[in-house]
Amino acid sequence: MAAAGAAATDLEVVRGKRAALFFAAVAIVLGLPLWWKTTETYRASLPYSQISGLNALQLRLMVPVTVVFTRESVPLDDQEKLPFTVVHEREIPLKYKMKIKCRFQKAYRRALDYEEEALSSGSVQEAEAMLDEPQEQAEGSLTVYVISEHSSFLPQDMMSYIGPKRTAVVRGIMHREAFNIIGRRIIQVAQAMSLTEDVLAAALADHLPEDKWSAEKRRPLKSSLGYEITFMLGNFSVDSQILYYAMLGVNPRFDSASSSYYLDMHSLPHVINPVESRLGSSAASLYPVLNFLLYVPELAHSPLYIQDKDGAPVATNAFHSPRWGGIMVYNVDSKAYNASALPVRVEVDMVRVMEVFLAQLRLLFGIAQPQVPPKCLLSGPESEGLMTWELDRLLWARSVENLATATTTLTSLAQLLGKISNIVIKDDVASEVYRAVAAIQKSAEELASGHLASAFVASQEAVTSSERAFFDPSLLHLLYFPDDQKFAIYIPLFLPMAVPILLSLVKIFLETRKSWKKPGKTD
Repeated sequence: MAAAGAAATDLEVVRGKRAALFFAAVAIVLGLPLWWKTTETYRASLPYSQISGLNALQLRLMVPVTVVFTRESVPLDDQEKLPFTVVHEREIPLKYKMKIKCRFQKAYRRALDYEEEALSSGSVQEAEAMLDEPQEQAEGSLTVYVISEHSSFLPQDMMSYIGPKRTAVVRGIMHREAFNIIGRRIIQVAQAMSLTEDVLAAALADHLPEDKWSAEKRRPLKSSLGYEITFMLGNFSVDSQILYYAMLGVNPRFDSASSSYYLDMHSLPHVINPVESRLGSSAASLYPVLNFLLYVPELAHSPLYIQDKDGAPVATNAFHSPRWGGIMVYNVDSKAYNASALPVRVEVDMVRVMEVFLAQLRLLFGIAQPQVPPKCLLSGPESEGLMTWELDRLLWARSVENLATATTTLTSLAQLLGKISNIVIKDDVASEVYRAVAAIQKSAEELASGHLASAFVASQEAVTSSERAFFDPSLLHLLYFPDDQKFAIYIPLFLPMAVPILLSLVKIFLETRKSWKKPGKTD
């Protein structure tokens, strides 16, 4: 009986050891991997190497320039060399990590019959109308016509002419170095119509260090999705509103010398807030709004003038605020008040008013007056208020700015995700990042090929996708859930089960070790 009881006891001990080993194996082989897999943070793969390579991206902005030589514009020997292509490339000296090179690809050729006929006309307007009919130029391209040195097409004291379209006229020269001399003139004209350091510095002002570029050339209207879409597609929405008995919120000062009232420069910022609170434009639109206000002062404060920092009256009697709009004060003739009873019906000269508002709109969009070369005749804009090559300059600047913004956003996102491992990276966020990287590369390729319109569209897609990925709400779900909180949650669940298993394994290990050290019996 004693032997049977001992055998049963040994069998129970063996069963207990096997059960402990089985539970330990299940916990280690299945439990730990399952817990690890179900509690890990999902992070989709991102193109980190491509994002880091964007900082060393080198932009080549190619401007296709077609140079058309008329008869007697250059010596006959040089005309026989036509057609051929000359490339002029230089680096834009900006203190920015992205290197920018401007490439002017000049395609020289002879003038066609209709071009000769147009340039032989006596009027510049007639010539431009005849030259625009046969062909339509692509965005970013220029055409420069070289006329005879003694041609009467331009005034005798003028060496070049820049038109409202993508065309310009340069005087030729009868010289053995005619191509080199004319080439330098063409580069000066082409730079004024396309890319300069000032244009790119103003576009990259937010990305450049605080030096003379960003401090003095900062663009007043920062790029945003709403402005860019409406500007590119021409989908402007214009609303008008009339406010009666509106107050400026600032009491004008009286000038006894001129018997008039005035607003000095320091009081102008206080005019906007009281008026803006009564405008319904910002509340009725989801897109950025530009406000243009025409203020007719009351009789008690009339006439009212705006003074500059030197105390002199502003010629336009108007001022503008960056990223907000402009205000113009319209004084009514004092005879109107004396000749009739109140109230007085005011007839506003809208031509004069819209000229001021149009000039303010150009300033808000960052359209500065071009720096033309010496002895260059600059044509004014047509009824649209914007010359075609000025639109191209905006597209150049905004394309570069969008690429810089998208690159900075993606770089910041990659650094953030690399430092904080708890952030979830969903598949839709990763797809937006991949789409932004591909759009940046496509835009850079299109800029290098001279396809400005498609490059701008790609840059828009790049900045939109990068900002969608950066501001995705899913990136913040586990941002404030560190690892120590995980252990504080899971240890109370696993510790009651793990302690008996660990004690059993320790006991099994000690008994096995003791049995190994016990000497065996010898006969």
